[in-house]
Amino acid sequence: MRALGIDFGERRIGLAVSDPTGTIASPLPTLQRRKGKRPPLRHIEEVARTHEVEALVVGLPLELDGRESEWTTEVREVGQKLANRLDLPLHFVDERLTSVRAERAVRSLGLPRGKREEKGRVDAASAILILQGWLDGRES
Repeated sequence: MRALGIDFGERRIGLAVSDPTGTIASPLPTLQRRKGKRPPLRHIEEVARTHEVEALVVGLPLELDGRESEWTTEVREVGQKLANRLDLPLHFVDERLTSVRAERAVRSLGLPRGKREEKGRVDAASAILILQGWLDGRES
């Protein structure tokens, strides 16, 4: 089963897709958001349909102490809208500290400094971590 991992951000949306067996997450191009504008749901729908995904996995931005914030509520609403539009199951994954892990992973790639600091690369890595965590959790 193919799943789409989504890391919703205020400026960018990191995306990742699993392989057809639902084992390995791979990055997709990061989407840019315009400040104050609605998220590009239509574009995410196109990505989901192109890759024939059967589930959505959205990173849930909780506070460090586990509480939900206004941003958490917004991400839940956007995720639900997208799931309804695609008629797919929706799964939320705690994404606390995912960005920190993603930044470390990108730094460890040995890329030139300019490439390492591209924010879209970190957002894609975050989406991979969110999706891979969900994929691994399903197996156990």
